[in-house]
This record gives sequence, C-alpha cells and structure tokens, in this order.
Amino acid sequence: MLTRKQHELLMFIHERIKESGVSPSFDEMKEALDLASKSGIHRLITALEERGFLRRLPHRARALEVVKLPQQATAAAPPKGRAPFKPQLVDAGAAVATPANDTRELPILGRIAAGTPIEAIQQERDRIQVPETILGAGEHFVLEIAGDSMINAGILDGDFVVIRRTDSAASGDIVVALIKGEEATLKRLRKKGASIALEAANPAYETRIFGPDQVAVQGKLVGLIRRYH
Repeated sequence: MLTRKQHELLMFIHERIKESGVSPSFDEMKEALDLASKSGIHRLITALEERGFLRRLPHRARALEVVKLPQQATAAAPPKGRAPFKPQLVDAGAAVATPANDTRELPILGRIAAGTPIEAIQQERDRIQVPETILGAGEHFVLEIAGDSMINAGILDGDFVVIRRTDSAASGDIVVALIKGEEATLKRLRKKGASIALEAANPAYETRIFGPDQVAVQGKLVGLIRRYH
C-alpha cells in the first residue's frame, strides 16, 4: 500500500518516462509534488525502491526505472540482491505497510533541535502516513529531529517524532517545549518545585532550568518513525 505522495511521485515518473524516455529531475519532481525541499523526494524514492516499484540504474544521471505500477503489485519477494523492506515505525513495531484505512495523514511541520526558532516548525513541508494505533484522540503533527540531544531516549538525528498537541504534561514526559515564546525544543520535562527543568537524553548536554512562566508545552511525544536508507 503506497501513501498518496508515493503514488503521485511514481505515476509522475512513469508518465514522464513514457513521454520523453528519461526520468524527471529532482527539481521537477519537487515542483510536481509541491514539496519544500528535495530531501522529501529522496525519501519517497527510497520508499518506492524498498517496495519494489522503482529501481535506480547505476552510473547514469537521472536514471530511474519503473519496475511496476500499483495495480501490478503482488506479494512477491523483493528483487534478488535487494534487502527486505524494513519497518518505518519503530515504536509501533509495524512489519509491513499499514492499510490506508488504519492510517492518518499528518503534516510534517519542520525540524526541531535545541535553539530552533518557533517559526521554523510552523510551516507544513510534507505529509506522512501514521498508524492510528499510536495516535488516539486529539490533534497530532510530526517533526523531524535535528541533532543528538535525545539519543539515549532512542531518538536519533533524522528521526520523525509524532506529537499530540497539548499544553500540559506530567513530569517525565518528553515534550515539545516553547522557551520564552521564541525557541522550540524536544526535551524531557521535569517539574522541580516552582521550576521546570528540560533534560536532554545525552550527557553532553546540560539540563536547563526555567521559571514556570518561561516554558509553554506545545505537545507530547506519542510515537517515533525511522526511515532506513
């Protein structure tokens, strides 16, 4: 089962190769899918490769081959020499693509790290399918992790975190915190008397202490998505 964006990209590449004999450029693909950056195209192509729909031809520029179209998809084993498809959703433990009626398409709002201006995570740049089983009720969004400050919590650079929008959290929750109305960060929240501590999960980073009026919770971590390349 392909996501909407994966299906759109596959059909765009297929039609362009039929028309011109060459696959489109990454810029053309980015514009056709209305994505903010080419990194989203790279991820979509990798996902289509892993599912056996696309193949990159070595030693040739702009060389993509459409192996099959969605209506031709079968449960056949991956092509010889290609590693089996790995699950995207590490915390959810999904071993295969989830049926469309059991997923929800969420916006990816940007990248987050210590010192990220709040404006940087307020613009949708892509969308991603997330299993309903890890969502539950409420409004959710997705952020891409930049940096290694939460590495010991199993959150790595380049991971996608699924956040449920909320303005409250318990001590020990991993949250998106807005600091002094300007800076957004993903950290573990600890309540220490009248103060709030934002803890990294990496000993290389110091715990930051703030007054209660300096930190606003924007959301709480509910899931993690990791793409394998």
